[in-house]
Amino acid sequence: MIDWFFQTLRSYPEIAIFLALAFGYYFGSFTYKGLGLGAVTATLIAAVIIGQIGITVAGPLKPTFFLMFLFAIGYGVGPQFVRGISQDGIPQALFSVVVCLFCLAAAYIGARLAGYGIGSAAGLYAGSTTISASMGLATDAINRLNLPPEETKALLDAMPVAYAVTYIFGTMGSAIILSIIGPALLGIDLAAACKRYEETHGGKKELGGPGTAWHRFELRAFRVRAEGPIVGRTAHEAEAMLPDQRVFIEGIRRGQQLIDATADTVIQAGDIVAVAGRREVLVNLIGATAEEVDDRELLAVPIEGVDVYVTSKAVDGMTLAELAKAQGARGVFLRKITRGATATDIPIFADTKLHRGDIVNLVGRTQDIAAATKMLGRPDRATDVADVAFIGAAIAIGALLGAFVYRVGSVPLTLSTSGGALASGLFFGWLRSVHPTFGRIPSSTVWFMNSVGLNIFIAVVGISSGPGFVAGLRELGFSLFLWGVFVTTVPLVLAMYVGKYVFRFDEALLLGCCAGARTTTAALGMINDRAGSQIPGLGYTVTYAVGNILLTTWGMVLVMLMT
Repeated sequence: MIDWFFQTLRSYPEIAIFLALAFGYYFGSFTYKGLGLGAVTATLIAAVIIGQIGITVAGPLKPTFFLMFLFAIGYGVGPQFVRGISQDGIPQALFSVVVCLFCLAAAYIGARLAGYGIGSAAGLYAGSTTISASMGLATDAINRLNLPPEETKALLDAMPVAYAVTYIFGTMGSAIILSIIGPALLGIDLAAACKRYEETHGGKKELGGPGTAWHRFELRAFRVRAEGPIVGRTAHEAEAMLPDQRVFIEGIRRGQQLIDATADTVIQAGDIVAVAGRREVLVNLIGATAEEVDDRELLAVPIEGVDVYVTSKAVDGMTLAELAKAQGARGVFLRKITRGATATDIPIFADTKLHRGDIVNLVGRTQDIAAATKMLGRPDRATDVADVAFIGAAIAIGALLGAFVYRVGSVPLTLSTSGGALASGLFFGWLRSVHPTFGRIPSSTVWFMNSVGLNIFIAVVGISSGPGFVAGLRELGFSLFLWGVFVTTVPLVLAMYVGKYVFRFDEALLLGCCAGARTTTAALGMINDRAGSQIPGLGYTVTYAVGNILLTTWGMVLVMLMT
């Protein structure tokens, strides 16, 4: 029975790939305090074990899924990458470049001192920096060295060995260094720094919201007394009497008549007004001085919550305080801001800036939501349909451009099809943030392209290198793990000091910037947990976008340096 099973896997390697994915995603899902192997490393280990029986995977399966993965990376980070290198994210973008250079230098120096070959150096770098995608570009670069087939195979087989050994500390070590050791080295009290940042920028942690019994924004009805201060004033003038609060008169009952209030509607004595605003304002400020009325018909106004994709050039870079004064913002409340490929939640402060590519969740009357959406961009309606024609054409265009080889003397220069797909994703991801009339890829599809695309590539690598994995591990030994610790730790420690004393980032954002530049989401999660705040995420998105591109590209650069 076992012989039949092994022979079936050899005859149908596609079964082995799906088996590696099943084991990889299952065992990769187990975590302890937010840390675990992850799907990529677990898939690689499962594939290596399966590959011990000697399975040959032929055909273009591996590069096909890798191109899909790289395009998804570029598409997801495109808006933040372009903003980081062209607008107010320049300091964070430059910091990310410096950190990425530290990572490349540490891997190169470590590999040279240890005497590792090209394949082991590429794997050491990929695992220590947890940038699995770099192995694909390193593979392309090794294949272009024109070495004898057996030597090329030996280099490629060494890569996943070094990756698997160094990845675990690359993940866990990065999180521990940035969230626990870093604050101690720099003398930072994370929780206090985030609290100070919140107080300085006028924000505070909010509880409740959708799915809970407490709601931040409410609509309540109050009777206007004859001696009331808002009698004879327009709705806009009445709202302006609370300059530090966002309250809006949404509707009025005058006798038996229901009036849909606008900014110019004049309020009369005896009116019952429906007022929308923060719960505490309605309860403690207005409710303490006015008679509240339970007018169900008046309060039954059409309300909706909508995700809006920010595309307007006019609002790009504007603060929420500036946007709150715009006519299109009247009657609308902001519940959430999501930014970047990692869907980072951005804290809502008066001086928080909106950027093209952000997704904001708004709540308000249907007509007010429509006006705000028109001002900001387009509604981001949930859909399961992806623009596959766009995906296919964009990847093909990028790969074709990447396949072009330009020679300087006898030296061939090329992006490779992989680099072309990545560049295409960057361009079209940014273009969609500006003109979202095409190229719709639902977040679930982006996740599939990103996660499954990479893991199929990893599964093929593991299965193909399986027979040589154990021998390579015996040859490199425990010293490989220690060199991985070196390559992981040195750039992060340097990054923290450079971020604090050279770039002078706010202490609340510094560690988030470091996590983003190293593209380590696990570290950001631990940083936020220890801070008790989402503030560090403000430093994560731009640095992550730049770091993701450069760290991936370094896989090819490192091979060139080691050659």
